[in-house]
Amino acid sequence: MRFTAVTVVLAAISVVGVIAIPFGDPKFVDRAIALELSFIALTILTYRGFRKVLYACIPLAVLVMIGNSLAPPHVEIMTTFSKPFNAVVLIIGGYILQAALIGTTIYELAKMRRGILQKQKG
Repeated sequence: MRFTAVTVVLAAISVVGVIAIPFGDPKFVDRAIALELSFIALTILTYRGFRKVLYACIPLAVLVMIGNSLAPPHVEIMTTFSKPFNAVVLIIGGYILQAALIGTTIYELAKMRRGILQKQKG
């Protein structure tokens, strides 16, 4: 068990999400909770050393970014800052941390692949 960059980013996404849920639209709270539970589960699994779950991180991050971009209320909040706290949370949690998750996941997968290739050579 160890903290990797992916684990830290996943934990940050989970924290931002938990903070954001009470400020979101109540009719979508069930989906928001399900998404947050997914990030929490990924955080725990990566912390415990399960490397295959890394393959779920990139598609999930892409889906979050696309979903935020296609949701007219989200786009309006982010472009107008009509609700400044919500806009900042959406930008940080929905884009910055998701991009960080993609980057750190790619790095971890490449590192894992290098380790496998070195074992095969040696």
